[in-house]
Amino acid sequence: MEKEVSSMAERFQYTILKKERLTDSIYLMDIKAPRVAKNCYPGQFVIVKMDEKGERIPLTICDYNREEGSVTIVFQALGSSTKLMATYEEGEAFRDFTGPLGHRSELIDLPKEELRKLNILFIAGGVGTAPVYPQVKWMKENGYDVDCIIGARNKDLIILEDKVRSQVANLYIATDDGSYGFKGNVNDCLKDLINHQGKKYDLVVAIGPMIMMKFVSQLTKELGIRTIVSMNPVMVDGTGMCGACRLTIGNEVKFACVDGPEFDGHLVNFDEAMKRVSMYKSEEGKLLLREKEGSTHHHPDCVV
Repeated sequence: MEKEVSSMAERFQYTILKKERLTDSIYLMDIKAPRVAKNCYPGQFVIVKMDEKGERIPLTICDYNREEGSVTIVFQALGSSTKLMATYEEGEAFRDFTGPLGHRSELIDLPKEELRKLNILFIAGGVGTAPVYPQVKWMKENGYDVDCIIGARNKDLIILEDKVRSQVANLYIATDDGSYGFKGNVNDCLKDLINHQGKKYDLVVAIGPMIMMKFVSQLTKELGIRTIVSMNPVMVDGTGMCGACRLTIGNEVKFACVDGPEFDGHLVNFDEAMKRVSMYKSEEGKLLLREKEGSTHHHPDCVV
């Protein structure tokens, strides 16, 4: 096995430079990927394939170092593929590391004068802290102060706290059980900031589980705060071909991997998206979706 691993590392360039276990099931890896590192921006993602027959795993970019040619990914070992990924060690390599994919954060393209006027709050739920980090880091590097809430069920599931804290004006931790920071979910924390601490926000960027983004978007709509969400949890293939990340945004059909992953949270049909994710877990469900959605099941640029 050692000889096989060694030959893989020599054959493929996507070597694991660093591996860190953040929680019982969440891992951070720095991957040698010079081309991706040179071209990626906050908000984009990559597709990792461990070997020739492996599953394509879309993962948002947590960080990058253009000089070193490395890209940082964070993943949770839940399914068989990510559990296998968690067994890879420093010095081993992945078969494919494709990217950058998707559109970069819209904040990067806003005029500086407009961006400077905005009071921005980032809300990160669980593993969603990973894609939030490069965005707050970019904001800090370009001279913009932002606030951030990191939420999780308990203290043990909080990740990247020190990294995020170093890049934001104010960091608020919220745990459902009150084991660390504010007791309550991220919505409870947001309401406390506005109602009891006098905070005012013009824009919220929420990234995390879909159910979290749904309820954050409902609250911010009531509060009149524009909200951006990242729909990376629904991506499977990463090209628009499989149809897994098909979304309804307002009255339009979009695909998270090609048209996003970021969208206006007030326009996302979260209930439909969560139902599709559930159906997509079975072959019968996939077939029903293909039959129901017809030509709109795939991105129009895909030839199937």
